[in-house]
Amino acid sequence: YLLSTDAFSSPVSKSDVEMGSLLFGIPIFTYKELEEATCNFDASKELGDGGFGTVYHGKLQDGREVAVKRLYEHNYRIVEQFMTEIKILTHLQHPNLVSLHGCTSRRSRELLLVYEYVPNGTVADHLHGENSKEAPLPWSVRMNIAVETAAALAYLHKNDVIHRDVKTNNILLDNNFSVKVADFGLSRLFPSDVTHISTAPQGTPGYVDPVYHQCYQLTDKSDVYSFGVVLMELISSLPAVDITRHRHEINLANLAFDRIQKSALDELIDPNLGYGSDPQVRNMTTAVAELGFQCLQLETETRPSMDEVLTFLK
Repeated sequence: YLLSTDAFSSPVSKSDVEMGSLLFGIPIFTYKELEEATCNFDASKELGDGGFGTVYHGKLQDGREVAVKRLYEHNYRIVEQFMTEIKILTHLQHPNLVSLHGCTSRRSRELLLVYEYVPNGTVADHLHGENSKEAPLPWSVRMNIAVETAAALAYLHKNDVIHRDVKTNNILLDNNFSVKVADFGLSRLFPSDVTHISTAPQGTPGYVDPVYHQCYQLTDKSDVYSFGVVLMELISSLPAVDITRHRHEINLANLAFDRIQKSALDELIDPNLGYGSDPQVRNMTTAVAELGFQCLQLETETRPSMDEVLTFLK
């Protein structure tokens, strides 16, 4: 994969720095340590799973609570994703990016990544999962999630990194509902002197930029498109994909585009947010809907940058 010559060193190779108990400056854990921390990867410790691995809650011997990602396979592609995630998270620190505490050796029997434990679940869960039934997120919290996620993505883009899998399942929340953007396995390190990378589309249905999907051209505006879908989830409380919806509206992006073009925001915005009763909420949700509409434009040049998105949201 490609690396920026400014912020990162040369591509990962077999001669990578893995000396003693450090890899790129972070601790290397033994498989046994992490097996014990997760009670032998007990199913009751599962926090979630994705396309490339399962995440477990664990407790280290020093008492620290952690999240341990156990990658499914040990082939070249998985090793590449493992190394990409380590390289990004050791070079970049931001209050709204999840922190990496360590990993196993690349030669370990299994590839494991150890992150800070973020205890309050995902934004997806709070919008349309189990947590949404107990206490729906108020508008002020949703706005803060939008601002902090935009800040994290703007920071990544400034450092020539494209996340490539922005979605509400990858936006974690702490106990104060502050954002921690996670899951950098698909991310690409982007050379500053090119306009796009040609690469086979990867990501999550419902969030993938159609231009990237059709033309294999990845740019930072691909993340902007995905963030537009996140904004639509925040104002509607609807999932990005729902096969029970009308076939033209299975993707939330299509549904939102249609309602905004028809000036039918009352059919898009979650009525529980106070859209019909609170003029301030009405104005703010309308403005966020319009911003999301700009992010979802098919022409990549007409989409705002994440810096512009962040400025608008603030």
